[in-house]
Amino acid sequence: MKAHAGQLAALYRRALLEDIIPFWERNSLDRHHGGFFTCLNRDGTVFDTDKFVWLQARQVWTFSMLYNRLEPRPEWLEIAAHGASFLRAHGRDDAGDWYFSLDQKGRPLIQPYNIFSDCFAAMAFSQYAIAAGDESAGELARNSYHRIVRRQDRPKGVYDKAFPGTRPMKNFALPMILCNLALELEPWLEPQVVEETIDRCLHEVMGVFLDHDSNLIYENRGLNGERIDSFEGRLLNPGHGIEAMWFIMDIALRRQDQPLLDRAVQVVIDIISHGWDEQFGGIFYFLDVQGAPPQQLEWDQKLWWVHLEALVALGKAVRHTGRQDCWMWYQKVHAYTWAHFPDPEHGEWFGYLNRQGEVLLPLKGGKWKGCFHVPRAMFQCWREFESIAG
Repeated sequence: MKAHAGQLAALYRRALLEDIIPFWERNSLDRHHGGFFTCLNRDGTVFDTDKFVWLQARQVWTFSMLYNRLEPRPEWLEIAAHGASFLRAHGRDDAGDWYFSLDQKGRPLIQPYNIFSDCFAAMAFSQYAIAAGDESAGELARNSYHRIVRRQDRPKGVYDKAFPGTRPMKNFALPMILCNLALELEPWLEPQVVEETIDRCLHEVMGVFLDHDSNLIYENRGLNGERIDSFEGRLLNPGHGIEAMWFIMDIALRRQDQPLLDRAVQVVIDIISHGWDEQFGGIFYFLDVQGAPPQQLEWDQKLWWVHLEALVALGKAVRHTGRQDCWMWYQKVHAYTWAHFPDPEHGEWFGYLNRQGEVLLPLKGGKWKGCFHVPRAMFQCWREFESIAG
């Protein structure tokens, strides 16, 4: 395990600094209207100029994070400022909620129905405030966070299309991301607020959505934590569960809670074991916990972010537990991921494969894929294996 760690660290470092980040530096900046193009063809050319707020924010976060945690390169801060300025000017409605999408010039296209625009805006301005020494950006991050907390019981507000009262459910995605968001915004929040948020999220993630019979994470639960026998109630999203567990590992390390760390590691192994496609390899996008046909027609696709989050989680698990089964699964996921997603001809990574592992969409960015999961995973895995090698 340790013998390979140095080579893996070098692989991730090289991919981040010589491939992934240069691709977005070359192709994504809109020099005329501000912000970033995210709808990029395989070769980096732009195929659509609409701007999705959560992807704008994710790119601001990425370049700010690299400036803060890796190296204070002026060009990285300039790119982060380029996106932050666009978001400040155009990203929010009059109430302070973040739109879902804008046109190229920044005019709103889709209302702020999706609270994850707010989550990533808060993350972005938190990191940018540190990088730029900008207190007003930190205040914007803090205000966005408190609006998220106020909306958390009804995230979509007036845009919720569910009929009230018939089958009320709560979704895993928000408590999952708040586990990470609380740590991201720690410089701008009161310590008590951070700890209360972490405690609440731990209860939700590990006590409500984690099924203690199967050790799998359910995507939806009843308001009192009960199972619901429906498409939504039986839904598993392996990538969400895996990503959440490395957030939980970070919390466990912060609190020096070894039992929590060990539990999160075991959940990662159980989710990957359950979600692995034994016929073609890779991790399924969606599954029905009872093996029924999932509602999502794309259930058997293999997505970039799912496999990257698995590599991050398994890298952390290997570093902090040394378990051989974690190392075995890391090698298995690594082999599949690096064989199928990177594009050696034009750089960056493909996002969407069919079940057989063939490229389904050759795009490098779109409505959902931007400059976030790939560079974040490259950075995280580089640091984990660097620590193991050291």
